[in-house]
Amino acid sequence: MHAQAFHGRHLLVTGAGTGIGRAIAERLAAEGALVTLCGRDLARLESVARAIRDGGGHAAAQSMDVRQLASVERACDAACALFGALHAAVANAGVGGPNAPGAEDRFDDLVATNLAGTYHTFRAAERRLAPGPEPRHLVAVSSILARIGVGGYSGYCASKAGILGLVRALAAELAPSNVQVNAVCPGWVDTDMAREGLEGMARGMGVSFEEARRVAMSAVPLGRMGAPREVAGVVRWLLSDDARGVTGQGVDANNGAYMA
Repeated sequence: MHAQAFHGRHLLVTGAGTGIGRAIAERLAAEGALVTLCGRDLARLESVARAIRDGGGHAAAQSMDVRQLASVERACDAACALFGALHAAVANAGVGGPNAPGAEDRFDDLVATNLAGTYHTFRAAERRLAPGPEPRHLVAVSSILARIGVGGYSGYCASKAGILGLVRALAAELAPSNVQVNAVCPGWVDTDMAREGLEGMARGMGVSFEEARRVAMSAVPLGRMGAPREVAGVVRWLLSDDARGVTGQGVDANNGAYMA
Protein backbone atom coordinates (compact mmCIF):
# COMPACT_ATOMS: atom_id res chain seq x y z
CA MET A 1 0.00 0.00 0.00
CA HIS A 2 1.42 3.37 -1.02
CA ALA A 3 1.80 5.58 2.03
CA GLN A 4 0.69 8.66 0.09
CA ALA A 5 -1.99 7.13 -2.12
CA PHE A 6 -4.26 10.18 -1.66
CA HIS A 7 -1.56 12.85 -1.61
CA GLY A 8 -3.04 16.29 -2.23
CA ARG A 9 -6.60 15.08 -2.66
CA HIS A 10 -9.26 16.94 -0.68
CA LEU A 11 -11.62 14.49 1.02
CA LEU A 12 -14.57 15.56 3.20
CA VAL A 13 -15.96 13.31 5.94
CA THR A 14 -19.15 14.01 7.89
CA GLY A 15 -19.71 12.70 11.40
CA ALA A 16 -15.92 12.68 11.72
CA GLY A 17 -15.61 13.34 15.44
CA THR A 18 -16.10 9.79 16.68
CA GLY A 19 -16.29 6.14 15.71
CA ILE A 20 -16.36 5.19 12.05
CA GLY A 21 -16.13 8.77 10.79
CA ARG A 22 -13.05 9.50 12.86
CA ALA A 23 -11.40 6.28 11.71
CA ILE A 24 -12.09 7.17 8.06
CA ALA A 25 -10.64 10.65 8.48
CA GLU A 26 -7.53 9.32 10.21
CA ARG A 27 -6.96 6.62 7.60
CA LEU A 28 -7.27 9.00 4.65
CA ALA A 29 -5.09 11.65 6.28
CA ALA A 30 -2.44 9.02 7.00
CA GLU A 31 -2.30 8.36 3.27
CA GLY A 32 -1.75 12.01 2.33
CA ALA A 33 -5.26 13.38 1.92
CA LEU A 34 -6.30 16.89 2.87
CA VAL A 35 -9.21 16.00 5.13
CA THR A 36 -12.10 18.22 6.16
CA LEU A 37 -13.84 16.85 9.24
CA CYS A 38 -17.50 17.89 9.56
CA GLY A 39 -20.12 17.48 12.25
CA ARG A 40 -22.14 19.25 14.91
CA ASP A 41 -19.62 19.02 17.77
CA LEU A 42 -16.95 21.46 16.61
CA ALA A 43 -14.80 21.09 19.73
CA ARG A 44 -14.57 17.34 19.23
CA LEU A 45 -13.80 17.77 15.54
CA GLU A 46 -11.06 20.26 16.34
CA SER A 47 -9.51 17.77 18.75
CA VAL A 48 -9.41 15.05 16.08
CA ALA A 49 -8.04 17.50 13.49
CA ARG A 50 -5.27 18.57 15.88
CA ALA A 51 -4.33 14.95 16.51
CA ILE A 52 -4.10 14.35 12.77
CA ARG A 53 -1.95 17.44 12.28
CA ASP A 54 0.26 16.47 15.22
CA GLY A 55 0.86 13.19 13.41
CA GLY A 56 2.00 15.00 10.27
CA GLY A 57 -1.31 14.96 8.40
CA HIS A 58 -3.47 17.74 6.99
CA ALA A 59 -6.90 18.25 8.52
CA ALA A 60 -9.36 21.00 9.37
CA ALA A 61 -12.72 21.02 11.15
CA GLN A 62 -15.97 22.61 9.96
CA SER A 63 -19.24 22.83 11.85
CA MET A 64 -22.05 21.19 9.86
CA ASP A 65 -25.59 20.05 10.57
CA VAL A 66 -26.45 17.71 7.70
CA ARG A 67 -30.17 18.20 8.36
CA GLN A 68 -29.85 21.81 7.21
CA LEU A 69 -28.85 22.35 3.57
CA ALA A 70 -27.64 25.90 4.28
CA SER A 71 -25.30 24.57 6.96
CA VAL A 72 -23.92 21.94 4.58
CA GLU A 73 -23.38 24.55 1.87
CA ARG A 74 -21.54 26.91 4.24
CA ALA A 75 -19.27 24.18 5.53
CA CYS A 76 -18.44 22.96 2.03
CA ASP A 77 -17.65 26.50 0.88
CA ALA A 78 -15.30 27.01 3.84
CA ALA A 79 -13.66 23.62 3.25
CA CYS A 80 -12.99 24.31 -0.41
CA ALA A 81 -11.68 27.81 0.36
CA LEU A 82 -9.04 26.14 2.55
CA PHE A 83 -8.17 22.91 0.70
CA GLY A 84 -9.52 23.42 -2.83
CA ALA A 85 -12.06 21.44 -4.83
CA LEU A 86 -13.21 18.09 -3.51
CA HIS A 87 -12.07 14.73 -4.81
CA ALA A 88 -14.41 12.76 -2.55
CA ALA A 89 -17.06 13.12 0.13
CA VAL A 90 -17.93 10.47 2.70
CA ALA A 91 -21.44 10.91 4.13
CA ASN A 92 -21.09 9.17 7.47
CA ALA A 93 -23.08 11.44 9.82
CA GLY A 94 -26.08 9.68 11.30
CA VAL A 95 -28.18 8.93 14.34
CA GLY A 96 -29.42 5.59 15.59
CA GLY A 97 -31.81 4.13 18.07
CA PRO A 98 -35.43 2.99 18.08
CA ASN A 99 -38.62 4.89 17.35
CA ALA A 100 -42.28 4.26 18.02
CA PRO A 101 -45.52 5.90 16.91
CA GLY A 102 -46.84 8.68 19.07
CA ALA A 103 -46.09 12.24 20.11
CA GLU A 104 -42.36 11.55 20.52
CA ASP A 105 -41.84 9.45 17.39
CA ARG A 106 -38.28 10.01 16.13
CA PHE A 107 -38.98 8.86 12.59
CA ASP A 108 -38.72 12.31 11.00
CA ASP A 109 -35.39 13.10 12.68
CA LEU A 110 -33.90 9.72 11.74
CA VAL A 111 -34.83 10.22 8.10
CA ALA A 112 -33.79 13.90 8.11
CA THR A 113 -30.36 13.06 9.49
CA ASN A 114 -29.52 9.74 7.88
CA LEU A 115 -31.18 9.98 4.48
CA ALA A 116 -31.82 13.66 3.74
CA GLY A 117 -28.48 14.49 5.36
CA THR A 118 -26.69 12.12 3.01
CA TYR A 119 -28.53 13.66 0.06
CA HIS A 120 -27.60 17.20 1.15
CA THR A 121 -23.96 16.18 1.58
CA PHE A 122 -23.77 14.48 -1.80
CA ARG A 123 -25.44 17.32 -3.71
CA ALA A 124 -23.28 19.99 -2.07
CA ALA A 125 -20.13 17.94 -2.69
CA GLU A 126 -21.13 17.20 -6.29
CA ARG A 127 -21.18 20.91 -7.11
CA ARG A 128 -17.69 21.32 -5.67
CA LEU A 129 -15.91 18.32 -7.16
CA ALA A 130 -12.59 18.74 -8.91
CA PRO A 131 -12.98 18.73 -12.70
CA GLY A 132 -11.22 15.42 -13.34
CA PRO A 133 -10.46 13.63 -15.61
CA GLU A 134 -9.62 11.24 -12.77
CA PRO A 135 -12.61 9.61 -11.05
CA ARG A 136 -14.22 11.40 -8.13
CA HIS A 137 -16.17 9.68 -5.38
CA LEU A 138 -19.23 9.93 -3.17
CA VAL A 139 -19.46 7.29 -0.44
CA ALA A 140 -22.23 6.83 2.13
CA VAL A 141 -22.16 4.82 5.33
CA SER A 142 -25.40 2.82 5.41
CA SER A 143 -25.99 -0.21 7.67
CA ILE A 144 -26.83 -3.88 7.80
CA LEU A 145 -30.27 -2.61 8.83
CA ALA A 146 -30.68 -1.47 5.24
CA ARG A 147 -30.77 -5.19 4.43
CA ILE A 148 -32.81 -6.64 7.30
CA GLY A 149 -35.78 -5.47 9.36
CA VAL A 150 -35.66 -5.02 13.13
CA GLY A 151 -38.79 -4.37 15.13
CA GLY A 152 -38.91 -0.94 16.74
CA TYR A 153 -36.30 0.46 14.34
CA SER A 154 -38.52 1.47 11.44
CA GLY A 155 -36.95 4.92 11.12
CA TYR A 156 -33.40 3.66 11.17
CA CYS A 157 -34.09 0.77 8.79
CA ALA A 158 -36.01 2.97 6.36
CA SER A 159 -33.41 5.74 6.37
CA LYS A 160 -30.48 3.39 5.85
CA ALA A 161 -32.30 1.42 3.13
CA GLY A 162 -33.14 4.72 1.45
CA ILE A 163 -29.44 5.50 1.24
CA LEU A 164 -28.94 2.47 -0.99
CA GLY A 165 -31.66 3.67 -3.37
CA LEU A 166 -30.08 7.12 -3.38
CA VAL A 167 -26.67 5.65 -4.16
CA ARG A 168 -27.98 3.63 -7.10
CA ALA A 169 -29.82 6.62 -8.58
CA LEU A 170 -26.89 9.01 -8.21
CA ALA A 171 -24.44 6.41 -9.53
CA ALA A 172 -26.46 6.24 -12.76
CA GLU A 173 -26.90 10.01 -12.87
CA LEU A 174 -23.26 10.91 -12.30
CA ALA A 175 -21.56 8.11 -14.23
CA PRO A 176 -21.23 10.28 -17.37
CA SER A 177 -19.20 12.71 -15.26
CA ASN A 178 -16.88 9.91 -14.08
CA VAL A 179 -18.14 10.08 -10.50
CA GLN A 180 -18.43 6.80 -8.59
CA VAL A 181 -21.14 6.57 -5.92
CA ASN A 182 -21.17 3.73 -3.39
CA ALA A 183 -22.18 2.77 0.13
CA VAL A 184 -20.77 0.65 2.93
CA CYS A 185 -23.17 -1.41 5.05
CA PRO A 186 -21.49 -2.23 8.39
CA GLY A 187 -22.96 -4.62 10.92
CA TRP A 188 -22.04 -4.45 14.60
CA VAL A 189 -19.07 -2.08 14.95
CA ASP A 190 -17.44 -1.17 18.25
CA THR A 191 -18.72 2.40 18.57
CA ASP A 192 -20.73 4.46 21.06
CA MET A 193 -23.84 3.87 18.91
CA ALA A 194 -23.34 0.10 19.10
CA ARG A 195 -22.85 0.27 22.86
CA GLU A 196 -26.11 2.18 23.22
CA GLY A 197 -27.84 -0.46 21.13
CA LEU A 198 -26.46 -3.27 23.26
CA GLU A 199 -27.42 -1.45 26.44
CA GLY A 200 -30.97 -1.19 25.09
CA MET A 201 -30.94 -4.91 24.31
CA ALA A 202 -29.71 -5.68 27.81
CA ARG A 203 -32.50 -3.66 29.40
CA GLY A 204 -35.13 -5.23 27.17
CA MET A 205 -33.88 -8.75 27.89
CA GLY A 206 -33.26 -8.14 31.58
CA VAL A 207 -29.67 -9.31 31.31
CA SER A 208 -26.21 -7.82 31.72
CA PHE A 209 -24.45 -5.84 29.01
CA GLU A 210 -21.94 -8.67 28.59
CA GLU A 211 -24.74 -11.22 28.12
CA ALA A 212 -26.49 -9.00 25.58
CA ARG A 213 -23.23 -8.68 23.66
CA ARG A 214 -22.75 -12.46 23.74
CA VAL A 215 -26.27 -12.99 22.36
CA ALA A 216 -25.70 -10.42 19.63
CA MET A 217 -22.41 -11.96 18.57
CA SER A 218 -23.90 -15.46 18.56
CA ALA A 219 -25.87 -14.41 15.46
CA VAL A 220 -22.70 -13.28 13.65
CA PRO A 221 -20.93 -16.10 11.75
CA LEU A 222 -17.45 -14.79 12.53
CA GLY A 223 -18.53 -14.27 16.13
CA ARG A 224 -16.95 -10.87 16.49
CA MET A 225 -17.73 -7.17 16.43
CA GLY A 226 -16.10 -5.08 13.73
CA ALA A 227 -13.72 -2.20 14.41
CA PRO A 228 -14.08 1.32 12.99
CA ARG A 229 -10.70 0.96 11.26
CA GLU A 230 -12.05 -1.99 9.27
CA VAL A 231 -14.90 0.09 7.87
CA ALA A 232 -12.36 2.82 7.12
CA GLY A 233 -10.40 0.25 5.14
CA VAL A 234 -13.44 -0.55 2.98
CA VAL A 235 -14.02 3.16 2.34
CA ARG A 236 -10.34 3.55 1.49
CA TRP A 237 -10.67 0.73 -1.06
CA LEU A 238 -13.75 2.31 -2.65
CA LEU A 239 -11.79 5.54 -3.13
CA SER A 240 -8.81 3.74 -4.64
CA ASP A 241 -7.94 2.74 -8.19
CA ASP A 242 -8.53 -0.89 -7.18
CA ALA A 243 -12.28 -0.12 -7.08
CA ARG A 244 -12.31 1.66 -10.44
CA GLY A 245 -15.19 -0.44 -11.78
CA VAL A 246 -17.34 -0.25 -8.64
CA THR A 247 -20.31 2.13 -8.59
CA GLY A 248 -23.90 1.98 -7.39
CA GLN A 249 -23.03 -0.70 -4.84
CA GLY A 250 -23.69 -1.36 -1.18
CA VAL A 251 -20.65 -3.20 0.18
CA ASP A 252 -21.56 -5.43 3.12
CA ALA A 253 -18.95 -5.48 5.90
CA ASN A 254 -20.63 -7.26 8.78
CA ASN A 255 -18.62 -10.40 9.65
CA GLY A 256 -21.13 -12.52 7.77
CA ALA A 257 -24.25 -11.37 9.62
CA TYR A 258 -25.91 -10.67 6.28
CA MET A 259 -24.98 -12.57 3.15
CA ALA A 260 -26.44 -11.51 -0.20
